[in-house]
Amino acid sequence: MSAPNQSSTSSLPFLLTGIPGLEDVHTWISVPFFLMYIMALLGNSMVLLAVRLDKTLHEPMYYFISMLAVIDLIFTTAVVPKMLGVFWLGSREIAFEACFTQMFFIHTSTAVESGLLLAMSFDRYVAVCNPLRYVTILTSSRTVQMGLLSLARGAAVMTPLMCLLTSLPYCRDRLIPHSYCEHMAVVELACADPSVSDLYSIIVATLLVGTDSAFIAFSYGMILRSALRRPSREARLKALSTCGCHASVVLLFYAGGLLSMYLQMFSLGLAPHTQVLVADFYLTAPPMLNPLIYGVKMKQIRDAIFRLLEQLPGLRFSDAR
Repeated sequence: MSAPNQSSTSSLPFLLTGIPGLEDVHTWISVPFFLMYIMALLGNSMVLLAVRLDKTLHEPMYYFISMLAVIDLIFTTAVVPKMLGVFWLGSREIAFEACFTQMFFIHTSTAVESGLLLAMSFDRYVAVCNPLRYVTILTSSRTVQMGLLSLARGAAVMTPLMCLLTSLPYCRDRLIPHSYCEHMAVVELACADPSVSDLYSIIVATLLVGTDSAFIAFSYGMILRSALRRPSREARLKALSTCGCHASVVLLFYAGGLLSMYLQMFSLGLAPHTQVLVADFYLTAPPMLNPLIYGVKMKQIRDAIFRLLEQLPGLRFSDAR
């Protein structure tokens, strides 16, 4: 009799708290998240349109940036609309299946983005250290294959984790002290031993982040070495400038992710709402900042966006350029 009862209980919906302890100011807290979401939608959409419509941007580096924009759109859309529903409408209930679907998209998008950042670091390594073979090594088809490989890898490692999590019985309090279905917060609600899923998630996170970050660091070490060997100061600066925006995105992604993860694992004496706010900003700030970083630091994308905006009636950006 216990098995059917557990099964029926596990299919019940969860309840999202939002920001624990700050429920009275949810409406005000929602404003920056709403603005960041709108900016993320507009910024990443503009990058996608610029790369799609401007033939001068039909190169591997810009294809990778487009893939990153798509992942950022999926990443933020999987979280923010439901988060705003909790803040604005008090829509705290989330179905069992929807909760784990949201979790799958969050973790898969994170894994795919890590793979894309690795592919982009390889692109910059070839461009700086082996420029004469860049066209033959980074072909359009190979660029697409690298993007699909990142997607397949992310989905392949996250699917078993979701199967492990959904097989657990959740027969305790259904209240998730978070704004979304955060992995660790949901696992704490299980009334069975989650050690297998915990071990799997730790191994996957360590291998993915550790391997990708190690190869990215190696790529930038080789790039720095090659740049410092250039004869002129101008040549050195040109070699390094091609990697500046990518390095900024890498630091934003990994530093923010590690900070959010460690604060969820170790409270460090912080109030629960501080931990939740850090996690929420990590899910919303990078998708907003990535197109701004590329738009500001990469003249080609900035000019393409200006040309795109100039096609709108009444807008002229020639002076700004």
